[in-house]
Amino acid sequence: MRGRLVGRARRSRDPDGPDDSPDPARGAWSARRCGLVALCSALLFALVTWQVAAHGAVRGLDERLGREVAASAVPGPLAQFLADLGDTTVALPVLLVAAGWVLWRLRRGAGNGPGGPVRAWLPPVAALGALAAVPALVVPFKVWLDRPGPPRMAGSHEGFYPSGHGATAAVAYGLVALLLIRAYAGRRDDRAARRRSGRRDVAALAARLVAVATGLLNAGVGLGLVRQGYHWPLDVLGGWCLAGVLLPLWCVVCDRWGGPTGGQAGGRTGGRNTGPGAGAG
Repeated sequence: MRGRLVGRARRSRDPDGPDDSPDPARGAWSARRCGLVALCSALLFALVTWQVAAHGAVRGLDERLGREVAASAVPGPLAQFLADLGDTTVALPVLLVAAGWVLWRLRRGAGNGPGGPVRAWLPPVAALGALAAVPALVVPFKVWLDRPGPPRMAGSHEGFYPSGHGATAAVAYGLVALLLIRAYAGRRDDRAARRRSGRRDVAALAARLVAVATGLLNAGVGLGLVRQGYHWPLDVLGGWCLAGVLLPLWCVVCDRWGGPTGGQAGGRTGGRNTGPGAGAG
């Protein structure tokens, strides 16, 4: 027992060894970066909303582009499949499965780290709360602006901006990606202190690939919604802007109150930040 304590003390004094102390600077930088993304998304949403409400020049170009995309050669069945991915009946079960798996994975490694207790339940619960916030944000703008839909939706109802399907897909699948990255970073940190290898680079590459795949998936959903004549392009962009506010907020909440996960509080492994947003940055 004494030998183990001595060994740990030596490793903690070793400047070349892993440093498991929290790094507040990294946490502050992550919060600032998330705040910047949320601010830019909110400003873009305000600009697009102003153009839609004022019948500006951008709205005219938007409707012209929407008609061209609706008449494009994109296969209808494929476009319908992509558009359906933005439905709550599809996106919510996917998020529930991912949240349940991440909760189980985080609870396996939960404990009291150097940055405080790990609240394994917080990321999944916050993810469900973020998705529940989508209609609370979308519906008031739909009612206020009462924008008519594309010709295919004429006479059905009014209020197509912003797109609820676009926002739901962006938030749900974005949260799935962030949950997976966060869960894997938490497990990987336990091994990183013992394995100085290229696996950190592989994990960072995997996180970037997940981020790219999520972006492509949401681009496909947006294309399907416009191709099928369910929404104008600006409707989809408005939904994405709302997701650009909710996703950074989720990251800040989990980093602030979720406990040490990844590189922010769990340790500095090779000088790389392995928090939920690190791989996708």
